[in-house]
Amino acid sequence: MNKQIQQLTKSFANVDLDQIAQNIVNRLFSILLTIVIFFVILWAGKLIINYAFSHTKRFNMLGAHRMATFHTLTLNIYRYTCFFFLLYALLSLIGVPVGTLVASAGIFSIALGLGAQGFVSDMVNGFFILLEKQLDVGDVVVIGTVKGTVSGIGLRTTRVTSADGTLNYIPNRNITTVSNLSRSTWHASVDIPIGPNAPLDEIKKVIAAVNQKLITQGKFGKHPAPKIVGPVTIPATVSAKASLVYRVALTTTYDAEYQLTSDCLAAYLTALNNAHVSLD
Repeated sequence: MNKQIQQLTKSFANVDLDQIAQNIVNRLFSILLTIVIFFVILWAGKLIINYAFSHTKRFNMLGAHRMATFHTLTLNIYRYTCFFFLLYALLSLIGVPVGTLVASAGIFSIALGLGAQGFVSDMVNGFFILLEKQLDVGDVVVIGTVKGTVSGIGLRTTRVTSADGTLNYIPNRNITTVSNLSRSTWHASVDIPIGPNAPLDEIKKVIAAVNQKLITQGKFGKHPAPKIVGPVTIPATVSAKASLVYRVALTTTYDAEYQLTSDCLAAYLTALNNAHVSLD
């Protein structure tokens, strides 16, 4: 027993605590320096990418939404790449044989392969979403039960911001059906309540003059001019009786529908009031 205690005491006596402490300090300093360099590279890369997309005219040929899509995707790929190399460097500094772990075909590799199946599926599906131009940043879409504006497309997820500000992260592999509301024209109507004795000819004349003024101002952009439908009866519902309205049909985009119909209705009512046209 005494002999074993003496051997143990002798072993501790041979340990160079100063050297061990120095190695730990050097290792921690190397890790800290690596992390600092990583954040500097990450910051500089983002700065370069942002500058390239904002000052290179070649990207303007893609269109604003498409350019924003590739901008966010490039930033996403760059960030993933930087984090991968940071993880590799940190493991190497700690002393973990990363190359051996990656090259080995043991249980760890099998588990890693099974865990990466979802990630690969996300990447493949995301690639086809971009290739087929199913959606771009800024588009208003419906994906499953989520409706909102696409705020980012990444390697793994697509970010959709709902009307109430909720940011939804949707894995790309779960995107099976996309309803894009921003790709086609949207038909809306402006209904002006009128009575059975309203002067229809005067109303039509005033509305036609207002439409011409709005067209001159570029209010409808490249869309066709408003179409004056005329008096229309809105059927009765459970909570309301049938009503008579004077309808004007508009062609616009989904995201501009509410603002355009509101502006047109305000312009029509203002012009009718100024012309002293009775709607009763």
